[in-house]
Amino acid sequence: TTYSFTVRARDAAGNVSPASGARTVTTSAGPVTPTGQCAVTFSANGWSTGYTGTLKVTNTGSTTRNGWTLTFTLPAGQQVTNGWSGTFSQSGTAVTVANAPWNATLSPGASVELGFNANGTGAAPTGFALDGQPCTSA
Repeated sequence: TTYSFTVRARDAAGNVSPASGARTVTTSAGPVTPTGQCAVTFSANGWSTGYTGTLKVTNTGSTTRNGWTLTFTLPAGQQVTNGWSGTFSQSGTAVTVANAPWNATLSPGASVELGFNANGTGAAPTGFALDGQPCTSA
């Protein structure tokens, strides 16, 4: 959408300035959701009643992240029982992992590996996001 506008200023006494020259701006068609700012890979090593999951999170963006939060969804019935290299919490199928003090800085191109034990089959999590921005996953 294209918009044209002028600006007029009003001072404390109520005096109004002449209008500025016209400015024209064009906005995008809609909100843009950034994607590809991170990539996540998942692997699982299962046993009879559960599995160990490993996540590799890579900052594929151009900005260093100082403090980060990863979110993802586990399949129904899977529950994280222990996690490392971050602080894990789970509500229903939604899992949140906050950085550990020693891996809070994630520079462009850098990766961090997280691990967790869970009950269930080891089916891959979905819906990865880093600081609310969707990640690509493999």
